[in-house]
This record gives sequence, structure tokens and C-alpha cells, in this order.
Amino acid sequence: MQRGGHKGYAFYSIVIADVRAPRDGKFTEKIGTYNPNTNPATVDLNFDRALYWVETGAQPTDTVRNILKNEGVYMMKHLRGGVKKGAFDEAACQQKFDAWKTAKEQKANALVDAQKKNRQEAEAKALDAEKKVNEAIAKKVAEKKAAEAAAKAEAEAAKAAEAAQAEGEQAEAPAEA
Repeated sequence: MQRGGHKGYAFYSIVIADVRAPRDGKFTEKIGTYNPNTNPATVDLNFDRALYWVETGAQPTDTVRNILKNEGVYMMKHLRGGVKKGAFDEAACQQKFDAWKTAKEQKANALVDAQKKNRQEAEAKALDAEKKVNEAIAKKVAEKKAAEAAAKAEAEAAKAAEAAQAEGEQAEAPAEA
């Protein structure tokens, strides 16, 4: 694998190279790319050329071997070995590979759907929690406003009572004089 991309964002080319060549040096053939930055990681692979090189004895690195296994290159190599031994024919080989690939894609899609569902549930829970917090805040604000309004009304009532009392005293005062 040849590293590309920039600092903190690696992007790899899957290449056929001599073991003595430097990592990013001279290579024989580029057979694909690998981007680990996406979820799930993106692999663009020339399946036929990868199968050719594996069948001719190329020894991939551990990471590339895992990528090739996930893409089915080693499965196809195994099935072709069965065809060479006469266990089944080429059509059965392709049928088995297609069934394997379909099952693998269904598992991947189920996993993606499960992650999406979990994410939506988490967002719904967060939204509910936020609504509860907002309701509690709104309730506190309403209580505070009600208390302020009651205090204001009480203060106005007290002023009105004082004003009435003052008027009453003024009305009484001239009567005494």
C-alpha cells in the first residue's frame, strides 16, 4: 500500500511492488485504492487483476490481505482451486461466489441500517430530553413571572392602600381643624 493524502487524512493506493522497493517507491501495477477515512472504509479494487496476482503467488501485506479477503479475492481463488480439481464447474463456482457476495452485502446493509436506527433513536432520546429540560425551564420562568406579577400587584395594592390611607388622613385632618 502506498500512502497518499495529507497529514491526518491518509489515502492509500493498493499496488503490486517488489518487496525490496520503498513503500512509496517504484511499483509494478496499481490495482486499487483504499480510503479508511469514510465509514465504512471505501475500497476500489480491480478484482480481476488482484485475483491474477494472488493466483500467481504475490504475497500481500496483512492489511492488503484483509482487504482482499473482504472483497472476496481469496474466496474466488479457493473456488477456482475447486474447479481445477474437478469438484465443480465454472458456473457453480460463479454461483457460489455470487451467493457469498450477496450474503456479505446483506450483512453489511443490515449493519448500516442498525447503526442508522440506533442513531435516530439516540437523536429522538436527546430531543425528548431537551424538550423536558426546555419545559422545566419554561415552567420556572412562568413561576418566576407569576411571582413577579404577584409581587408587582401586591406592591401596587400596597401603594393604592397607602394612597387611600393618605387621602383618608388628609380628609380627616381638615375636619379636626
